[in-house]
Amino acid sequence: MNTKVLVTLSLFAAIGAVLHMVMPPFYDGMKPDMMLIMMFVGIIMFPTLKNVTLLSIVTGILSALTTNFPGGQIPNMIDKFITAFIFYGLLLIVKKHVQKIAVATTLTIICTIVSGTIFLTSALFLVGLPGGAAFTALFITVVLPATIFNGIAIVLILPIVTAIFKRSNFILNAS
Repeated sequence: MNTKVLVTLSLFAAIGAVLHMVMPPFYDGMKPDMMLIMMFVGIIMFPTLKNVTLLSIVTGILSALTTNFPGGQIPNMIDKFITAFIFYGLLLIVKKHVQKIAVATTLTIICTIVSGTIFLTSALFLVGLPGGAAFTALFITVVLPATIFNGIAIVLILPIVTAIFKRSNFILNAS
């Protein structure tokens, strides 16, 4: 594995962890998962199976360590691993168009919904939902706003990261 890529993926994960920790909660202490955005950016920039595997595991662990969701550690790890590979699979299908921000935004929106669904479903079965909240209520009050937020965030973050990579002459694998 290329050291530059490994360091860059580590930075994406660390930035995601910091953003996740400082993000204010939306509903009952729950907040959108900023780790997802940085994981998606890492997958877009370095779309290989090894990178996706590593990034999904690291992101899952960091997300588990920073979660405010009661008992959300295991659901976070399950969610990040599955979501990363779904994003990667969709990315491979539309790889020719990935530089277009609309495609990256669409994939982010789809996979944020997938992530929220996987997280809430695994939490429901493993630890239960907090305060006896209904799946639908949490989906509407947390997942949907997070989806909108992540869609907007990827539109802002991806062009900045891409411009930095181009200016620094860092080789982009996602061409």
